[in-house]
Amino acid sequence: MRFGPVRLADAEGALLGHSVKIGTMKLAKGHRLSADDVAALAEADLTEVIVVRLEPDDLAEDEAAARIAAAIAPDHLRFSRAATGRVNVYATVAGLFVANRAVVDQLNRIDPAITLACLADHVAVDAGDMVATIKIIPLAVQQALVERAQALLRADLAFEVKPFTPRRAALVATELPSLKGQVMDKTRAVLTARLLQSGSRLDSEQRVAHTTEAVAAAISDAAVSHDMIIVFGASAVADPDDVIPAAIRRAGGVVEHVGMPVDPGNLLVLGRLGDIPVLGAPGCARSPRENGFDWILDRLIAGEWPSNADITGLGVGGLLKEIPTRPQPREGTGGKRPGPVGIVVLAAGQASRMGPDGRHKLLAEFEGMPLVRRSVETAIAAVPGRVIVVTGHREAEIRAALAGLQPTFVSNPDYRSGMAASLIAGLSALDADSGGMLVMLADMPGITSAHLAKLIAAFEAESGRAVVRAVADGQRGNPVILPKETFHAVRQLVGDVGARHIVERCGLPVIDVELGAAARLDLDTPEAIVAAGGLLRD
Repeated sequence: MRFGPVRLADAEGALLGHSVKIGTMKLAKGHRLSADDVAALAEADLTEVIVVRLEPDDLAEDEAAARIAAAIAPDHLRFSRAATGRVNVYATVAGLFVANRAVVDQLNRIDPAITLACLADHVAVDAGDMVATIKIIPLAVQQALVERAQALLRADLAFEVKPFTPRRAALVATELPSLKGQVMDKTRAVLTARLLQSGSRLDSEQRVAHTTEAVAAAISDAAVSHDMIIVFGASAVADPDDVIPAAIRRAGGVVEHVGMPVDPGNLLVLGRLGDIPVLGAPGCARSPRENGFDWILDRLIAGEWPSNADITGLGVGGLLKEIPTRPQPREGTGGKRPGPVGIVVLAAGQASRMGPDGRHKLLAEFEGMPLVRRSVETAIAAVPGRVIVVTGHREAEIRAALAGLQPTFVSNPDYRSGMAASLIAGLSALDADSGGMLVMLADMPGITSAHLAKLIAAFEAESGRAVVRAVADGQRGNPVILPKETFHAVRQLVGDVGARHIVERCGLPVIDVELGAAARLDLDTPEAIVAAGGLLRD
């Protein structure tokens, strides 16, 4: 590949190395210059352009990315069409994303031109979640390098999604006078919700005395009609011969591991009765926050059986969120007031569902005002001086519609890749002392400043230690406030994904605030705009 400036007269057939915009004419990077293009550029008095010329053994970026993607085993995966040298990979089922670090590293070391980024190993995903992206950095790459990448991916698995196999689980809970009944009720509810994420269900519960004999009898009874048994002890496991591991053995089972280097989650017991897994849950699993129990549960439901080496290898990354019961020489938050909330208004999208005539939903008028201006004025009324507007598609027109307002504008040049880039762009503009980011879609005309104030009040009531989400009749909607603890996870997002995965897996409480129908009214089509009382503009 040859990259560099050439005389315009010699540019026909070459690929543009950088985008060119002259007046209303815009040619994207990677565009192959035709004779008409060259003539138009000459009329604009351009004499030189930066181009790429392919050598006989080069592959253009999209073809290279597509060939590499085609070498990945497609089971439970969906691949996007190659564009701008990128292929995104999505899960087609709910399951466990499993990565082979050695293969991914080896591929990324073939040549800097070829990159593969994916989620962390053993992360639970939903159908539709983006799990990996292949990106060719330059506009072309040598075919020999692509062939090396293909051979590597065909020889060994770089990553996969292991589908969850729904389980019929039994809960065995032990009782002591010190354990309140409402705690046990909450434990059952939390476990039910945890299992539902994989399509599993809690079929039964037995509450028994905290003795080896009683627990062993309950385990044996549950094994008759269930394929997973989860035991919550009223007292924490203190020894490999304590009540729960001893009960597993007395019921005829095997205890494979006691304890794990994940905190919270240290006091987990993993055993089996025949082929039925028996999990002694740590006390922290009474909470919906992420803990080591989730990690082992997800593996079992995805068909894996963690070995001792697997469990003892979880220490790196095993220090999770702080819990009040953990002895801690660290400074606590003391319930102090969180930093201020900044509002990020997302206005960069392409409005692809608006049809081929080029009308932009954010420029549609409601009561004589462009929708985007209505949304930004709402945000400014709620938190003056702390509003960020992310722009991209038709940026000049969107900003013109906001003339006279004074938010902080952030440009997202990568808006075509999806929402993640806009979230990251907005986050980058937040004040350093911000305690939370309120993510607001610019196409929700029903949201008012009073709604935003209600969400922020709920966030402050939780001392900034919870996700706050708008709902309509209990169904999740928008906006959402992400606390500072999630900002690192936001920066890791890629592709056309929002914050849903972060909300569900961050381990923080999720506070739902009822806003009524406004929380789910977003306008994606011309028909929806007209139905909501809007007037479409070109």
